Amino acid sequence: MSKGDAREQVLRALYAAEQSGATEPDTSSLDGRARRMLQGVWEHRGELDRSLEEASTNWHVERMPVVDRNILRVALYELRYDHETPASVVIAEAVKRAQEYSTEKSGAFVNGVLSTLAGSERSSVADNGPVILPPTVL
Repeated sequence: MSKGDAREQVLRALYAAEQSGATEPDTSSLDGRARRMLQGVWEHRGELDRSLEEASTNWHVERMPVVDRNILRVALYELRYDHETPASVVIAEAVKRAQEYSTEKSGAFVNGVLSTLAGSERSSVADNGPVILPPTVL
């Protein structure tokens, strides 16, 4: 399974857990990569949410659309704990999912929040400036 497929599965499991009010997400149908990522995001949710709130001016995580906050959690988890994938790829895939599954403005919002966080999460990104996607992607 590709990392993109794993992200997709994790996003769906997080969404289902939030919508159902579950105390933890169902990992029974996930493969190893997706299960590890989901468990990591779920375990670090509090700290991820605090960082997301700091980076998103005037937005509390609980007021963000469910899809947006879970896309942001998964991407921030990867930026912080899984340095295999370049930050620009993590951000581009998060923006793509936001455009596909959420509101018209979600892609730009997700891009802005993650670009702000990428600089502090990955020193190589900080040296090159924030990742800004071209308008055609947004």
